[in-house]
Amino acid sequence: MGMSRPRMTVLSSNTWEFAASLFLIAALATLALWLLLHNRHTPEERERARRKFLAQSGRLVDGMLLDICEMPSRDGRTLVMMVYNYRIGGVDYECSQDVTTMGGVIDPAQVPAGFPCSVRYQPGSPHNSIILAEEWSGLRLGLTVLPEFQVPSAFDLHHFRPGRG
Repeated sequence: MGMSRPRMTVLSSNTWEFAASLFLIAALATLALWLLLHNRHTPEERERARRKFLAQSGRLVDGMLLDICEMPSRDGRTLVMMVYNYRIGGVDYECSQDVTTMGGVIDPAQVPAGFPCSVRYQPGSPHNSIILAEEWSGLRLGLTVLPEFQVPSAFDLHHFRPGRG
């Protein structure tokens, strides 16, 4: 007649397996729902993010703008492509960049082909490169014009004696 102990209920292994299965099904259903409703980025948004990443963190190397050409796309649009090359670690790369949607940044008609340019590339993946982004441009729109050099007269020696003109 002493005190009675409270009874503890022990769940069988089948109950634990059932609970784990329910949890796994709920997690998979949640993941599937998230994948279906997740806002996926368009190819244009992914390209803009790639350009932003390279403009902010890419390494610079000298390159050459080879050509600016127009080519038809599969969906009937005309793409404006800038073809350029550069060298990293003794390896030559020749790439192109679609600048069709970047008309507000630069007018391709004003860019002369055959001029040097700066290329931004991703270290560890040097084929991932750009020459133009919304906030950065590696294009050189022309060569700098140096002032005309005046040949001094043979009898004018003031340039040898500064301050004694």
